[in-house]
Amino acid sequence: MDWMGHSRRWIALGIAIFSISFAAPTPASAQKISIGVLRLASSGAIFIAHDKGYFAAEGLETDIKPFTAAQQVPLAVTSGDVDFGVTGLTAGFFNLAGKGALKIIAAQSREEPAFHLVGYMVSNVAYERGFHSLQEFPGKRVGITTVGSTLEYSLGLLARKYRFDIKSVTLVPLQSLPNMAAAFKGGQVDAILAPANVARQLEADKAGRVLGWVGDETPWQLGALFTSPRMIETRRPVVGKFIRAYLRATADYNRAFNSKDAAGKLMKSPGYDELLAILAKWVQQPPERVAEALPFVDAGGRLNVGDIYEQVAFWQRQGQVDPSVDAKTILDLSWVAGHYNLPH
Repeated sequence: MDWMGHSRRWIALGIAIFSISFAAPTPASAQKISIGVLRLASSGAIFIAHDKGYFAAEGLETDIKPFTAAQQVPLAVTSGDVDFGVTGLTAGFFNLAGKGALKIIAAQSREEPAFHLVGYMVSNVAYERGFHSLQEFPGKRVGITTVGSTLEYSLGLLARKYRFDIKSVTLVPLQSLPNMAAAFKGGQVDAILAPANVARQLEADKAGRVLGWVGDETPWQLGALFTSPRMIETRRPVVGKFIRAYLRATADYNRAFNSKDAAGKLMKSPGYDELLAILAKWVQQPPERVAEALPFVDAGGRLNVGDIYEQVAFWQRQGQVDPSVDAKTILDLSWVAGHYNLPH
């Protein structure tokens, strides 16, 4: 081997070592976290933060674990199967949180005017019998997924708005959206509260009609980001990194999907197509189907705190959440600035 060739080999090796020493953190050096989600557009900020590299930029290696029902996510956080969760708030969630198992740390999605996520659907038969308005739910059979669900709470808000007793409505828990659609078509219920994609399909099938949308009638804090108190106590810096990445993604989501023109109509904004493709991949639906029901996500991850207090009180009145649960103790508002509707 000649001296020049030998030198070139050592120089190349030195450059390689230098490059490795200054490379970005490898997965082995990253801090691993796991996140429980549902395959819904409302989980979009998590999908965006993962695919856009926001978690990786904070030195986090993320394992996203999809679940099939809202109640599974807080159970997984409580058991330690995942570190963070995002999903809709239910009576079951508040019972777990009230026992000290969970802390809400930021917002996920909200029901807001012009965002059509859940529709009040009336069957053809019920409509022909005179069920033409949202004030006419008393005395009717209404299909929901499960007792204590976000759908039940939405109906509870409607009852308060139009001053009827929710107990005058016969709730029929059907456990799944396909079961709800089948019961609706089969005439087993007069009405259902249906996610937009289900509602539009039922309308296309001429099985019934939408009388209104939850976001237009009764806006509320639908979902939240949460973790365990133990995670906050033992891995606080990791929680901070997670929140920073998450808020970058909520800002992206809000900018792309939640912008309105001067007339108040939703419009496509910069990043729309790119981010919609990310959501479609994770939701496992065509982009055009995902686009039909994009929820409102606050750009800064801010919570409607007063509504969370009201949710707890509602479920306590229904006997589904223990009277000892205090909404204040399940919230950690220190991670995000500017939460609104704060109780006095």
